[in-house]
Amino acid sequence: MSADAEPPSSQPPGPDVRLRVQRACAADDLPDDAQLATWVRSALAAAPARQGSTRLRAAVTLRIVDTGEGTALNQRYRGKPGPTNVLSFPFEPPAGLPPEALDDLGAELGDLVICAPVLRREAAAQGKTLAAHTAHLVVHGTLHLLGYDHQDAVEATAMEALESTILSGLGFATPYEVPEEPHDERSSA
Repeated sequence: MSADAEPPSSQPPGPDVRLRVQRACAADDLPDDAQLATWVRSALAAAPARQGSTRLRAAVTLRIVDTGEGTALNQRYRGKPGPTNVLSFPFEPPAGLPPEALDDLGAELGDLVICAPVLRREAAAQGKTLAAHTAHLVVHGTLHLLGYDHQDAVEATAMEALESTILSGLGFATPYEVPEEPHDERSSA
């Protein structure tokens, strides 16, 4: 299916996801909360279990921000200037909590932050619909929350393949261009 195709409206089976969406900027043109939750659920359902557990429930907060907030967060947490498309903050329970409190927090997966102006700019530059690029960033960020990374070539290849599989299952084209030569650098969100 092409990147311009409309995503399917049915919810895939999988984990129970509680997605809290915070739209901290003008984002009426982005997919609705139900569609965002479907994409998180699809990533959770398709990702092989990490650390020996399968998530049946997950709570994620997705904050959609403007350039100013995106820049501040990227500088503060990554030490990099300017905004980036997606930031992932895996949940880490505070030290010293009693075990019974951790049971209540077990569903917390973490927070995602998407910078809407960067998302729009990248979608236009890559010739993708906002839905296709938003789905990619949500899936990419969710995989980061699950412990996936792309710091080296082996990790990047595995993560990109999983993202492509998930997005294909959602009716979107692969988000990565196939390199013409083995030494080409693939872009990554």
